[in-house]
Amino acid sequence: MALGTATAPYELRFGAGRICLDLLATTHPGERLGSVEVLRAWIAGSGMVPPGTPLAHADPSWLLGFRELRELVGQLVQEWLHPGALLQSVGVPSYDRTLVRVNDIARTAPPAPRAVRTLDGLLVRELDAPPTAPALLAVVARDAVELLTDPVARACLRQCAGDNCPIVYLDTSRGHRRRWCSSEVCGNRERVARHRRRAARV
Repeated sequence: MALGTATAPYELRFGAGRICLDLLATTHPGERLGSVEVLRAWIAGSGMVPPGTPLAHADPSWLLGFRELRELVGQLVQEWLHPGALLQSVGVPSYDRTLVRVNDIARTAPPAPRAVRTLDGLLVRELDAPPTAPALLAVVARDAVELLTDPVARACLRQCAGDNCPIVYLDTSRGHRRRWCSSEVCGNRERVARHRRRAARV
């Protein structure tokens, strides 16, 4: 999909449980980050910036940065879910380069928040300065580093059981029995498919 192709913001999903996993979800069922406008909507929807944060300065180079990080994080997550698969396909040097690159991106300082008093005396969060692409990428990269180095969180990584659904999520359900990235999407499809199979046997 071309960089200028738009995707409606309502098609973006934020239910994976971590910002880095929500970024991975932007590849399914097709390229979601198809324009700078959609990337702005994703950044705002992800909660990385306070509501109303101006992002008009984002440009196509931001898309390239977020897509690169998405691919890198995806490789690391898949290696955890399917040990040895990535190493067999790309080799140890490539895997190590992926780690180095994610760590480099994480090294940048994230956007600095500040508390601002509103007219009614409440405190709200704003950013000290307009966020830069490297600072926002650092938020996602740090989230990935924290996830993949935390044994408890890492053990909750799951890939959706839905047909042809590659979305990875954090299973924090009671008993860790969550099967789908979304009960309303993949879960509903599975229920419909089961109903049709039962009906066909009658």
